[in-house]
Order: sequence, then C-alpha cells, then structure tokens
Amino acid sequence: MSHRLISAAGLAFIKRWEGLVLHCYLCSAGKETIGYGSTGPHVREGMTITKAEAEALLLKDLERFERGVELLVPKLSQHRFDALVSLAFNVGLANLTGSTLVRKLKAGDYRGAAEQFDVWRMITVTVNKKPRKVISQGLVSRRAAERRMFEGVP
Repeated sequence: MSHRLISAAGLAFIKRWEGLVLHCYLCSAGKETIGYGSTGPHVREGMTITKAEAEALLLKDLERFERGVELLVPKLSQHRFDALVSLAFNVGLANLTGSTLVRKLKAGDYRGAAEQFDVWRMITVTVNKKPRKVISQGLVSRRAAERRMFEGVP
C-alpha cells in the first residue's frame, strides 16, 4: 500500500540535521545509532556501513514516520508534513502522537501547533549518576528550523 512521501527538501533537511556517521555510536539518548540517525535491532556495536547503505536505511526508517504522520494528521501541506516527519523521526512517533502539537493541529490551530515545536528541546544527561533534563542548543536550533519549515518560511 502506498503512502505519502517526504519531499526532497524534507529529506535533505533530515540528513543535514542528523548528520552522517558510517560506524555505530551511542547517541545522546544512549541508543546504538548509525548512518543518518538509524536505530533499532539492526544496529549493533562495531557495525560499519557505506553511504549508500546509510541512505537506504534512512529511506526505510522514514517509511514508518511518513505513514505515522499521515495517519495522525492527514491532508497537511507538504511543508507541514515534512516538518512533522522530521520531528517524529527525532522524538519518536509515540511521543508525537499524544502531543499538544498534534492536538492543536487536529483542532486547526496552526499557529499554536507551530509554537509547540519549541517545547521539544530537552535531552536527558546524567549528572552524578542521576538523570537530568537540560536544554540542548542543537535541539533549540533544529526545532526553530522545523518550525520555520512548518510555517512555510524559507
């Protein structure tokens, strides 16, 4: 069954923000990650891949997020769809599903939904063996760029 696809601009956006790493590493959330932010059971410590494999993994991973966003909020403009796929790819579909952002979107409050991008800027770090949420400047910048995309601002 076919589904809506992220645009070329949306794909380039995700690649730029995720970055490309051809060996397995632990991301800030402590997950084994490779390529353009690919995680999951197929990613293992010591693993290396080529750029072509990273691209293929990203496209395969994005299918789930494209379908998820399409089901959550159908009939979005392409730039809003791309912004939400990027956000979902970064924070997870489960987190996006129950979010105020999606609730506002479903109510037709596009301005309120856009403002919600700013909420998703925290990461968990361990300080003195205790997890603590802190603002990530990288996420502040990414969310601002996603918000601009959502609002249709070049």
